[in-house]
Amino acid sequence: MAKITMREAISQALWEEMERDSSVFILGEEVGVWGGTYAVTKGFYDHFGGERVRDTPIAEAAIVGAAIGAAMTGLRPVAELMTINFAFSAMDHIVNEAAKLHYMFGGQFLLPLVIRTVGGGGRQLGATHSQTPDAIFAHFPGLKVVAPGTPEDAKGLLKSAIRTQDPVLFIEHATLYQTRGEVPDGDYTTPIGRSKVQRPGRDVTLVTYSKMLEISNKAADQLSKEGIEVEIVDLRSLRPLDMGPVLESFKRTNRAVIVEEGWRSFGVGSEIASRLYEEAFDYVDAPIQRVAQKEVPLPYNRTLEQMALPQVEDVIRAVKEVV
Repeated sequence: MAKITMREAISQALWEEMERDSSVFILGEEVGVWGGTYAVTKGFYDHFGGERVRDTPIAEAAIVGAAIGAAMTGLRPVAELMTINFAFSAMDHIVNEAAKLHYMFGGQFLLPLVIRTVGGGGRQLGATHSQTPDAIFAHFPGLKVVAPGTPEDAKGLLKSAIRTQDPVLFIEHATLYQTRGEVPDGDYTTPIGRSKVQRPGRDVTLVTYSKMLEISNKAADQLSKEGIEVEIVDLRSLRPLDMGPVLESFKRTNRAVIVEEGWRSFGVGSEIASRLYEEAFDYVDAPIQRVAQKEVPLPYNRTLEQMALPQVEDVIRAVKEVV
């Protein structure tokens, strides 16, 4: 297995799927000649041409609307939004059309559509460009929401997203593009809607996804030196949400900490905690803890930004609270 960056893994997935299926095409701002804001599609325009790598105006509603129309007519568009914060400009298209048309028309239309976008803070982009609104989009039935935390999962999940018949919001974290990890050789896919135990442990179940997987692993390394072994369950997909591995782990450890980058109120952690209390109440040995971003618009100043975002120390503190 090769050890590559998250950026390379995502780029490989796109390239391989475009080579495999001529109905796959890319559209978005600066995806063509420039090669993408994060260089994911660098070289695609020269190889696949302007018909399949389409630069668009700065108009998110137009990008998603065009992608929906293309999907309904049999193509497999991969629409890139420069940041998930701009997805709000296309909110009606995403949640009222992409997520609902298959259902509302009794299955007459398929929506094999992927919306790739970048979320998360940590790059000093200010309050309106650094949000983690994943839970908002996961709220809507009909829209799959995927947020990988490793290069292996990024490649496998993106290939699955492109091949599925459903609309998928594929969220890439802004600070993970340089993260390296082993990626299997050859063609492979990772099923959407399957959580995964990324690190076995016995004392506490730590539930997380995306960037917070990296933070959680660092916390787990430090806690292990103190004799506390946490088991990390990576959600990978927020809709469908696979609680199986979470519940199995919690029934062994009887303690849980949920780590997310989004705000604590009405977030992913709230949903996970609620389901644990509802479905495994008899196994609870300590109040479930949640680690999340401070409830403020994310500051631009780097020191303040890092203070607002969940850190390794926050996870360690929460784990010690439950043990």
